[in-house]
Amino acid sequence: MENLTVVLCRTKYSENIGSVARACINMGCKELYLVNPQDFDLNRALPLATPKGKHLLEKAKIFSSLSVALEDFNKVYGTTARVGRWRKRVLLPKQAASLIADDIANNRKVAIVFGPEDTGLLNEEIELCGQLITIPTNRDAWSLNVAQAVLIILYECFNKISFHSWQMNNLEKDVTQYATHKDLQILFEKLQEVLIAIDFLLPENSNYFMMPLKRFIHRINLKKNEFNMLMGICRQFLWFMQKNKK
Repeated sequence: MENLTVVLCRTKYSENIGSVARACINMGCKELYLVNPQDFDLNRALPLATPKGKHLLEKAKIFSSLSVALEDFNKVYGTTARVGRWRKRVLLPKQAASLIADDIANNRKVAIVFGPEDTGLLNEEIELCGQLITIPTNRDAWSLNVAQAVLIILYECFNKISFHSWQMNNLEKDVTQYATHKDLQILFEKLQEVLIAIDFLLPENSNYFMMPLKRFIHRINLKKNEFNMLMGICRQFLWFMQKNKK
């Protein structure tokens, strides 16, 4: 679980953050990021973390922006209770765990993002996530405590990653460099600029219609050299358009 990080976004209650730290330690996750926690009080969180989770809670990194928190990750999974419309291709925890185990076996840094207790992740936060995970529940009682949600997903990951580690123990490790979340955001902006320039996208709705392309690129595990190649193509195309502009 070394390359797996739990990211809590705008969590409302310090006690829940403590419970999440405990869940992380239970499942072997050693990194916890906090994005804009509301009135975070370490003293209120620590009793819920238990002595085992104390160190993880004390070293948790705090960020003011989700996009900044995610910059160095190669794969980002967001969690959502709401599905449909453009929240499509949503994974169940077991399905996500299989992908995450493969990511970690191939040395990709993975973040799993959880929203605040009352609203979950906002649309603009969901847009930063390459894949979405949902936990099926009783339709009449669908709300989960954030620590429960973290534990369910990490449990599935723990099972898959343990088996994957056993499988990969005697195989050569993948040392490929993959594009980071920050790289992908730069690429998406440049692709959007190109697609608007050739009238494939209209400026007024380009963000919405970029979503399927973003989802596709997130799924293909873009390597660093492939990212550089695509950026070069985009820059050359824009240069050519400007040069031949009448």
